Amino acid sequence: MSLPSPAGIQGTAGTPRPSSRRRRRRKSLAIAYEAGQGDGAEPRGERWEPPAWREQLERIREMRSSRDAPVDEMGVHKCYDISAPPQVMRYQVLLALMLSSQTKDQVTSAAMLRLRQRGLTVDSVLQMDEESLGRIIYPVGFWRNKVKYIKQTTAILKQKYGGDIPSTVEELVQLPGVGPKMAHLAMHIAWDSVAGIAVDTHVHRISNRLKWVKKETKYPEETRVALEEWLPRDLWKEINWLLVGFGQQTCLPVNPRCSQCLNQDICPAAKRP
Repeated sequence: MSLPSPAGIQGTAGTPRPSSRRRRRRKSLAIAYEAGQGDGAEPRGERWEPPAWREQLERIREMRSSRDAPVDEMGVHKCYDISAPPQVMRYQVLLALMLSSQTKDQVTSAAMLRLRQRGLTVDSVLQMDEESLGRIIYPVGFWRNKVKYIKQTTAILKQKYGGDIPSTVEELVQLPGVGPKMAHLAMHIAWDSVAGIAVDTHVHRISNRLKWVKKETKYPEETRVALEEWLPRDLWKEINWLLVGFGQQTCLPVNPRCSQCLNQDICPAAKRP
């Protein structure tokens, strides 16, 4: 699926300097982001891949064909102002991603609408005090922390990137409150660039249920690395959108609707009658 993408001029160089320990950790992750796993360089017969994954994927596509999950109607790609200048659109994408962490799409969408009604730009957020910003974004999850992260990140964007957002995953994850999933989605949506797979709780859960990982993974970042080792690169952008909606409607965290799932007969985790 090709999401609307406010791509435009590239961000300027320069990032805040984190502590040495944090910088080392970020660097190791960034190397994995840019390594280009799953790009077909390794001979097909020598790379592990899960059995029946293509059939499972096609059935998920069929189940997602109506595009009526919350992510389809109120996801981050629906939260920015398409009439705004590209730089402003990219900033709005990043803020929507920051708000979306551990928050339902409906709540994120409503918060973004309230922000946009105030004129959502780097300058407008810098001029807003934390109390006012908090009232606008409430009740997104962990809103108090997000107020601080938004203010800090916005100041960095103004100082280091001329008000734009960084154009690499390595730089994005160094911003306060921006994790790997957000960074990859920002690359997908804001820059129309695929640097890796965006793995959230839905992608993580479903990948383990379908055994799309060689061995069980505990964290989304482990899942991302495991998926990128075998999943063809041309599917990296689509897989997040597919699995998030599938996880919202059918493959639920608790009491998954296996009886309604087209993959019931070929899913290792399915509850069969």
